[in-house]
Amino acid sequence: MGGVAAIAREAGWRVTGSDRDMYPPMSTQLEALGIEVTAGFGAEQLGLQPNVVVVGNVMTRGMPVIEALLESGRPYLSGPEWLAREVLQDRWVLAVAGTHGKTTTSSLLAWILEHAGLAPGFLIGGVPENFGASARLGSAPFFVIEADEYDTAFFDKRAKFVHYRPRTAVLNNLEYDHADIYPDVGAIQRQFHHLVRTVPGGGRILWNAADERLRQTLAMGCWTPLEGFARAGGAAALWSARAAHGHTDGSRFEVLEAGEPRGTVQWPLIGAHNVDNALAAIAAARHAGVPVARAIEALGAFRGIARRMQLRGEVRGIRVYDDFAHHPTAIASTIDGLRQRVGSAARIVAVLEPRSHTMRMGVHRDTLAPSLAGADEVWLYAPADLGWDTGAVLAACGPRAHAAGDVDTLARELARTLRPGDHVLIMSNGGFGGLHGKLLTELSRTGG
Repeated sequence: MGGVAAIAREAGWRVTGSDRDMYPPMSTQLEALGIEVTAGFGAEQLGLQPNVVVVGNVMTRGMPVIEALLESGRPYLSGPEWLAREVLQDRWVLAVAGTHGKTTTSSLLAWILEHAGLAPGFLIGGVPENFGASARLGSAPFFVIEADEYDTAFFDKRAKFVHYRPRTAVLNNLEYDHADIYPDVGAIQRQFHHLVRTVPGGGRILWNAADERLRQTLAMGCWTPLEGFARAGGAAALWSARAAHGHTDGSRFEVLEAGEPRGTVQWPLIGAHNVDNALAAIAAARHAGVPVARAIEALGAFRGIARRMQLRGEVRGIRVYDDFAHHPTAIASTIDGLRQRVGSAARIVAVLEPRSHTMRMGVHRDTLAPSLAGADEVWLYAPADLGWDTGAVLAACGPRAHAAGDVDTLARELARTLRPGDHVLIMSNGGFGGLHGKLLTELSRTGG
């Protein structure tokens, strides 16, 4: 919604908004744009007499501002619907969907188009360092959008991405998530099928050919040409990759099209999952007219994304990273990528906040410990209101696992256990109570 606000401001609208919790990088972006944000959801906000109210999906019946809105008869619509009407109409939309990798792949794709001189618009759930912003209006015709499967609004329970009508669609992967709105993975597959139904026959669907659930989803019906990608190749994968000698961490790899080399990517990102993300972005950009060689050149100049394995600081040889991973598959992939980079001798300390709705419901409690197996030490944030007992996860991780019930205690106790050469990987899809800064401060104190 912050990105929608930024685009509306760029399009010439006066924009105000409200939210309960705001944290960087979005809070700082909105402040820089001069967009006034009010804390809370009071009815008095409608005193500004808005021409239209764009309603985010955290808003529910019973909130004072929503009840006042419905009584007022003022026009209202969802963020995806506003985008479809005001921005995406007559644009070539490139939508990136999937349980994991949406932000990275969208960022890569937008940067490739930018590097090719196409000045795309974009709306991304993170901040690509090459742009310094998560959203912009851009120039016609291209618009890259991170296509989320979460529901749209309290009055529209369809997935957000069915509003976007892409000409180019990327399907990264499909796993069970969003347990607060989807009863099982089949319900999510049905939403992805609805997305597939909106892609025209003259468009293109790029899909992860190693993902069986995507294969099943496409078998439900597909009317658009397909191109598969998978780093390990396979019969359905037009696009694949081959690690360069001595670079098993994903930082250097050869891109193959139908088994034929097309060039070598050398970039700052790591992890096998990011190789897949790169293949998807290259293939999607090629559909928009960007030659593969130009896309590979662009990836070499990609500078990363805020909160995606972002180094937040180093004190006494202890490196502290910030990463958005919050699903067991993404957690395991992130740890593995870091391990490939730092080697087996270095210690990786994984620190996790189970913050997403699905995590707080305990849906992933059986797969969480295996996802953390690649770390040498594990710290789990377990506040009193978490909603489930983390004891079984800690027991499965063994003596290398620890827990803390508040962020300040976690920062202090963690700092005492760290030693020079450690890599601290802090994972959360929120602000984690400012743990990154608090830990760096504690490390400075203990080092004194």
